[in-house]
Amino acid sequence: MTDSLILEVADFEHDVLTGIYSEETGKPQPLRITIRARMQVADRYDPDTPLEASKNYMDLKFAASDALPEGVHFKLIEAVADHICETLFVQDRRVEAVTVKIVKLAIAEANEKIGITLHRERK
Repeated sequence: MTDSLILEVADFEHDVLTGIYSEETGKPQPLRITIRARMQVADRYDPDTPLEASKNYMDLKFAASDALPEGVHFKLIEAVADHICETLFVQDRRVEAVTVKIVKLAIAEANEKIGITLHRERK
């Protein structure tokens, strides 16, 4: 069995310019975003292991918020997820794969979760 390290930020909510319908365009809509990043794993993590041996969890949150270009309208939430993946790959060569789940909160009628999950492996 191979060791793995998965960093995760779950159920982070952020407003993003996205959508294809007239009622969606021109104003940000709330998305619930979960990001999982598979990292290269160290041989061992001792109590005094420095942060540089892993990755700051806040980098995942940054990829889904501040790293999204301001004023850019993403027609598809798939494009939002793709941008998050690419941001994490550029940030850190140790990121091997990223999974992004996005739920569009504004279109739920009965508390259902409507959205996508995109998984990308480093090329």
